[in-house]
Amino acid sequence: MIESFPRQQARTRRFSLGVPRSFRVSPDGSRVVFLRSQSGTDSLTCLWQLHVATGQEELVADPAALDAAEGELPAAEKARRERAREQAGGIVGYATNSDLRVAVFTLGGRVFLAELAELGSPAGPPQQVGAHAPAHDARPDPAGRLIGYVSAGALHVLDTRTGQDRVLASPDGQPGLSFGLAEFIAAEEMGRLRGYWWAPDSSAILTARVDERPVQRWHIADPANPGRPPAEIRYPAAGTANADVSLLLARLDGSQAAVHWDRAAFEYLVAVDWSAGDPLIVVQSRDQRRMQLLQADPATGRTTLIREDTDPKWVDIVTGVPARTSDGRIAWTAAQQGACRLLLGTAGEHRAGTAPAVTPATMQVRDVLGTDQDTVLFTASGPEPTEIGLWRYCPSTGLGQVSPPGGVHGGTRSGGTTVLVSRTLAEPGARTETWRDTEPDRRIPVASLAARPHLPAPRPDLFPAGPRQVRTALLLPSWHRPGSARLPVLLDPYGGPHSQRVLAAQDAFLTSQWLAEQGFAVLVADGRGTPGRGPEWDRAVWHDLAGPVLEDQVSALHAAAQRNTDLDLSRVAIRGWSFGGYLAALAVLRRPDVFHAAVAGAPVTDWALYDTHYTERYLGDPGQDPAPYQDCSLIRAAPGLSRPLQLIHGLADDNVVVAHTLRLSAALLAAGRPHCVLPLSGVTHMTPQEEVAENLLLLQVDFLGQALGQALGMEPAQGKHPM
Repeated sequence: MIESFPRQQARTRRFSLGVPRSFRVSPDGSRVVFLRSQSGTDSLTCLWQLHVATGQEELVADPAALDAAEGELPAAEKARRERAREQAGGIVGYATNSDLRVAVFTLGGRVFLAELAELGSPAGPPQQVGAHAPAHDARPDPAGRLIGYVSAGALHVLDTRTGQDRVLASPDGQPGLSFGLAEFIAAEEMGRLRGYWWAPDSSAILTARVDERPVQRWHIADPANPGRPPAEIRYPAAGTANADVSLLLARLDGSQAAVHWDRAAFEYLVAVDWSAGDPLIVVQSRDQRRMQLLQADPATGRTTLIREDTDPKWVDIVTGVPARTSDGRIAWTAAQQGACRLLLGTAGEHRAGTAPAVTPATMQVRDVLGTDQDTVLFTASGPEPTEIGLWRYCPSTGLGQVSPPGGVHGGTRSGGTTVLVSRTLAEPGARTETWRDTEPDRRIPVASLAARPHLPAPRPDLFPAGPRQVRTALLLPSWHRPGSARLPVLLDPYGGPHSQRVLAAQDAFLTSQWLAEQGFAVLVADGRGTPGRGPEWDRAVWHDLAGPVLEDQVSALHAAAQRNTDLDLSRVAIRGWSFGGYLAALAVLRRPDVFHAAVAGAPVTDWALYDTHYTERYLGDPGQDPAPYQDCSLIRAAPGLSRPLQLIHGLADDNVVVAHTLRLSAALLAAGRPHCVLPLSGVTHMTPQEEVAENLLLLQVDFLGQALGQALGMEPAQGKHPM
């Protein structure tokens, strides 16, 4: 019997199991190391190596063969996986030395070392090393002889030859103090999941010192298990204190030096690069209007300003910068006001305003993926934001596109070997291939073992909607014939910063297509504030996270109805999770004339309860100006609810805590407004449990179908979950 799509999607972790990922290429380009589970339903991720010359794949490390059951993960590892939205198990992260001869990873709080040998030179199975447990974030030094790791908030270094274990930096039993870890804000909002960096010559480690004692304490209870004590977390809500983050140069000879910058003016540590030369450090002001690129002196800890960027609203954090080319030149990006984000040239260590742009004003740089000798590899969109290409730039050959046109692409490169990962509208999933510059026509596939969805292939109608050209996708049931019936409409957006839903990739629309098969015309729209359209588009939500995003959803809906007359605007629902949940609840509260029912999953209902870095970027400091917070609050709008609303929230959510839903529910109850609340016991923000993930889809469809029928005296939406 073929299992239903909701069950299959839950078992396969949204079809991510079996997909190769986390690629690293050896400096000579001969080997590619990556992660992949052994089937589309196997949640244990393994470490693999591809030999480029032959195309042969080699299983380097299988957790099932290492007698290393994960059991109860260390708290730091749990937090890292939640911040990274990691849903698989096994080897979910690894680190290598500079020549890719050694890989290090942790399982169940223990550290393992694997030799990465040439083809025909077996290195034997990975070996557990004598690190203190529970260990977290193990990383070898560039030479591959030492391993750094964090245990109980202390930064350790283990000598693999002698077994000697030394503590380089320790909190000495002070609760709330740690070394070598990324604090909540760095991991959740800045994309920095690590907290220490080896010197290129292995003589020292640059480590973050994180003091969370200034951060307020919150408590997350488990009401389904009243015998368990509440979990205590440090949560920096908007307007409250952040963790005090500094940097320490811890040398292996036992000496130490603090790294100095104006931490009062720049309290956020954004990024560190110590791949060569002296370390580069990126810091940002609390209001995020200033960002500095600094160079630190490893001998003294003093820093020198290389570049400062400013913006009257905020300066974007771009993944992958700074990046160094082989001769020490620095790659950086900068926003051209009102136009796009540019890649700046790498012609020397540039000062502010002197680096030339090497990408045109029609190109929006997304991320910098790395460097290979004098080449910078990056992703970018052209005039069409639904497409993301893989590009390269080097001073001698200029700018060139690596990926074919169309689709969504990424990858990595080293030693003249490129790995390209492509997703398109023409085929499901991701296709990965690698090749050498010397043999560009010899493409070696890296097999995906992912499951194929039990679902008709999504064929979204992508179009720009309304006067703002909001990128929109319309999906209809595969069985629908034009003019045969009017379809209720279900909007399925995220609709906010940091997440783009409308992409030229088939697998971006799997859930939306399943929803369409239940009898809906499903609409996905990326309005103002979503990424990929340039600074002016991003900053349209500054001090207003409600008005522009909702207006653009309505605009997309009306444009879709003009494009396809089978859409029934008398039956319109909306669903979403996280920011999408906020948007869904906002829609029925502010525009009941347009939206007739909503499902809001893990919604932010009171922005004063959300974290500093995200919320203050858009709404400012609530202590200085509370008006934007009040204007965007769902709780203040609660008395106006007149449409069916289902609220869903994980009780163990430490990102958007359940207080958001509970406070909105209390306000609705106080106003006498009926609504539905679905609490999820033991569930975090990413709902990884199979039964929960499966049944949430089914329950949402049932609620929306009944709500639309009841509200308008019509039958519920067609379909009985046939897929």
